[in-house]
Amino acid sequence: MNKIITFYPYFILFSFGLLLSCANQKNPIPLDSFTDKNKIVVFPVSDPKNIGRWKLNQEISDEFESSVMDENKWYIVGKFKNGKPFYKHPDKPNKKVWKGRAPSQFSGRNYRLSNGKLILETRWEPDFPFSDEIKKPVFGDPLPYQNITTACIIGRREFKYGYIEIKSKAADAPISSAFWSMGEKLEFDFFELYGGTNKPDKIHLDSQLWWSIRDWKKPITGKPTYTERKDVGFRVADDFHVWGIEWDEKGIKYYIDGKLFSEVISDEVTKWAKENRKKVKLPEDYNGYVATKPISLWLDQETFPWHDIPKTKEELEAKSPDNEKEDGIVDFEIEYIRVWQKTN
Repeated sequence: MNKIITFYPYFILFSFGLLLSCANQKNPIPLDSFTDKNKIVVFPVSDPKNIGRWKLNQEISDEFESSVMDENKWYIVGKFKNGKPFYKHPDKPNKKVWKGRAPSQFSGRNYRLSNGKLILETRWEPDFPFSDEIKKPVFGDPLPYQNITTACIIGRREFKYGYIEIKSKAADAPISSAFWSMGEKLEFDFFELYGGTNKPDKIHLDSQLWWSIRDWKKPITGKPTYTERKDVGFRVADDFHVWGIEWDEKGIKYYIDGKLFSEVISDEVTKWAKENRKKVKLPEDYNGYVATKPISLWLDQETFPWHDIPKTKEELEAKSPDNEKEDGIVDFEIEYIRVWQKTN
């Protein structure tokens, strides 16, 4: 494992003195960067000296070093009860829980913790007890749930603004590996990566970052008020990469492996929304920068019918290593999720 963590088990007094000696320097390391639990210092990959004065929010962040999922922090969608998956959010028992994008369905069995990583699994599983619900989605055609199960993990705590960082590797298959979030009438998609399509005309998706801000209020009703699709210069399923999102009331800065990749300010988001949502009548004072509310984090995998749907286990596993082509499982691997917020 190459997690960017520095431990100080025997040098706390020395470190305290060093911090005091730096008090008059331009960019001192704040005392509260030390966590009470493990005495860990960890900063964003793009800001190793912590010029931004970030403080790690341990209530949201997770290193996935445990052998069991922290269910006080995460809701595992589709856990089994009496031989079938059930869909009830522990904090919102009266709210309908999404079962996944058909034909794939979320299963609470499709994850594991291994070697300090959370691994979400997409499985070829035609004998799964699929829901018989066929519902017209907001986008696309109604399809039955069948053959493919995926994973979904939802954060149980909300936060507003900060620096969000994930180190992950997308599944090498025609399935999305997604890190996103939901708030009140708000969807903020950090990435929806499509790691290994089988279609020659879709090969560009293997190296594409797709991120979006979506307004779920009428009349937009889930369409993006801002979105970007950009080539990142590497296949997203080939190796681990660090994706960082700096988010505040002024806009978004997007980092990949510690380097600034893209940025947009709130006024540019509104301009984009008005130029690209002309089919709906927007108020004159419409503000497209709706990412101004608390959010909870989501990790999942989904089929994207408009791109490609694996029709067989062989199609799902086409890009898997030879010794793994028969298990019917492809993995989206997450080494950590970290969220920092300003110390002031």
